[in-house]
Amino acid sequence: MNKLNIRKWLFRLLVILSLSVAAYFIIPVSMPLLLAGISAFLLEPLVMFFKRRWKMSRKIAVAVIYILNVILISVICYFSITQMMSQIILVSKQAPYYISKLSDMWLHMQENISKYTEDFPPEVSASLQHTTMDFIKKIEESFLDFFNYSKVSTLFSEIPNLFISLLVYMIALFLFMLDLPKLKQMTYNYLKPNTAQKIKIIINRLKDATVGYMKAHLLVSFIIGGVTLIGLLLIQPKYAITMTIIIWLIDIIPFLGSIIILAPWGLYHLLMGNTAISVKLFILAVILLIIRRVVEPKLMGEHIGLSTLPTLIAMFIGLKLFGIIGLLVGPFVIIFFIALKETGVIKLKFKI
Repeated sequence: MNKLNIRKWLFRLLVILSLSVAAYFIIPVSMPLLLAGISAFLLEPLVMFFKRRWKMSRKIAVAVIYILNVILISVICYFSITQMMSQIILVSKQAPYYISKLSDMWLHMQENISKYTEDFPPEVSASLQHTTMDFIKKIEESFLDFFNYSKVSTLFSEIPNLFISLLVYMIALFLFMLDLPKLKQMTYNYLKPNTAQKIKIIINRLKDATVGYMKAHLLVSFIIGGVTLIGLLLIQPKYAITMTIIIWLIDIIPFLGSIIILAPWGLYHLLMGNTAISVKLFILAVILLIIRRVVEPKLMGEHIGLSTLPTLIAMFIGLKLFGIIGLLVGPFVIIFFIALKETGVIKLKFKI
């Protein structure tokens, strides 16, 4: 390798390192702009659909989609904030009742523990009571730590920053939606025709995978909602419809799940001595978890263009490496790799 090639590779390496360092510091403070760009990219098919279907100019189509998006975000923010404030006021008013209820529940639980362990050896009974006391104490400490003054104050102090970020996001979203074709063309002007074509193929593949992921996730959530409604009609008919709606709304949010509602609900009935209802709720939670872990990889694979096995492997490895967010990132990494291979950017032709 001659000196010219060495200098070229060193220059490229320096550029990559500089961009990586810049991204490390810039991306965290540019999340509203980054999310606005991603949102504009995802909304582009709707803009193009409106242009073709109703023969609109791009500005009018962008304005219509943007207004609908603003209305949707405003409704979500309004109901989220009003519900949060109403729940805070309600909890503050009913705090004495809840404290009294917790005290009664604690006494009732002690009676149940004594009744269930009365035939055990004294050492085992004492050990169980000691373990239970430690568990309750840890729950109490975690509760007090979560709702301490400093954390609540920090949460409320972040609200103005969130509104500013939301305002920047909304303004940037409109500008990105309006100028997206120009930005694409500007980017492609710096690329060779062959490279530009490969980038287009990769972007289209990722776009199709994103739309497929959203469809699959929504379908899984509807399946979870149907099974939840049937299960709760058999377990707690009085609250079946209300709790099904709540569980479905939480389950439709990525990374959350029905277990967040059913586990505390089942634990509450267990502590109150309603063992039968508690066991049924735990069984329902396990069934829903199994459905999500079995059905989700299959539907994800069908909708994002991967077979079930690679999807399951990607989700599992992503979970182990990156936590909850790896469930989403894993399959997209595989799709990105396949797109690079299909376009010839990565060549893996070898035999052992």
